[in-house]
Amino acid sequence: MRNYTLGAEASAFQLVRVVTDHLSVEAHLRRLLLQPVTDHDSHQLHEVLVCYEPPYAQDLAAVAAHTGLSEDAVINAHLAGDYKIYLYGFAPGYAYMAGTPAPIQLARKPSPVRGVEAGSVIIAGAQCLVTTLTMPTGWWVIGRSPTRILTGQPDHPVLFDVGDHVRFRRISLADYETAKVS
Repeated sequence: MRNYTLGAEASAFQLVRVVTDHLSVEAHLRRLLLQPVTDHDSHQLHEVLVCYEPPYAQDLAAVAAHTGLSEDAVINAHLAGDYKIYLYGFAPGYAYMAGTPAPIQLARKPSPVRGVEAGSVIIAGAQCLVTTLTMPTGWWVIGRSPTRILTGQPDHPVLFDVGDHVRFRRISLADYETAKVS
């Protein structure tokens, strides 16, 4: 009898030979290419409120320092971004948006920060998202949003659909506190 050391569960793979009729696949693709292109872009534009004031913009000064911009220039660049939802992932409601303007694109932080609050507006590289849970992140926290991303509606549990566009709108600390309560 052999001695085995438990390390990790093994996975079993079965190889299956797939036979494809390449000519019929090619013919089908050629027929599809001949069809007229229609615009199916029924995606929505959503406005997301964001407060860039302390204590909600923990990394705004650091982003400004790393980019050589003023804090107001970082905010204005963020507001000017053309954001589009490309996918959901990692955590419930984490809608990954591309469109962060090049002047404020930064790599992730060297190490994550714990306890980043739900509603935080965070950026890393060309991506931006509004967090829905309190959890660690290595992204840069530049503001906080009272906009609810998780709707609580069973038929549409998240605010955005993939392909939707987002426009951020700046609000004051007082407006944030009022919107957060309502």
